[in-house]
Amino acid sequence: MKRVPINLPTAGRSGRVPYNQNKELYMKNKVKFVSIISFLTAILILQFGCQTKNGEEANSNPLDENYLTELLNERIVKDSSMRYDPFSPFNRDKKAEYAKLNYYEPGSEFIFTSKLYEYDPKDTVDVFGTRGELRRVVKLGYVELNYRIDEHKVNVYKAFGRDGTPYYSIWFTDKTTGKETYSVGRYIDFEKEDDPDHIYTIDFNKAYNPYCAYSAEFTCPIPREEDYIDFEIKAGEKNFH
Repeated sequence: MKRVPINLPTAGRSGRVPYNQNKELYMKNKVKFVSIISFLTAILILQFGCQTKNGEEANSNPLDENYLTELLNERIVKDSSMRYDPFSPFNRDKKAEYAKLNYYEPGSEFIFTSKLYEYDPKDTVDVFGTRGELRRVVKLGYVELNYRIDEHKVNVYKAFGRDGTPYYSIWFTDKTTGKETYSVGRYIDFEKEDDPDHIYTIDFNKAYNPYCAYSAEFTCPIPREEDYIDFEIKAGEKNFH
């Protein structure tokens, strides 16, 4: 799944440490790293499984254990990438101080399914970056979120990386924006399928902050006014500070 170019490198590049061609040492370190990840994930699963909010479960339906393990692993790997990857904002901007990222508790309340309803024609629209630069992107279509009996349309955009490779994203704000979550907005990566009847999963547990949330050295697209979702999405990444 392709990300906005200013954001996290792919997981395959995250947290790698040179091992000076010593394969045996590398393999030992790799085993240790996997063991640590597994141990931390198990602790987090127990923590999230036991946490309650105001005396009630934080989210409605229990999550599948395999899904929860995968999600928490992704968060651990992302933290490692933020701390150690030379391309992370904390290593490219010496003024940015690393701290562990903040998240809402994982839950099922903000996981939705929908077809992609493509616009015809597809408009090319202006999106501004946080430094005021203009970007031209294609408003590809929208997905529908059914939340507490109300339907909400959320745009899906097609943009292009510096090498011309297309990628698809949902950029949004909601009622938590500027309070519990980043004031510019948050993103969800979107992987487009060829099948027009494909049912997509829109998982706000995976909503993340762009790099400009951590460092002013980076610029990122600002969600448009129509990309506002009119309810509190208490899922995914919170404010960094």
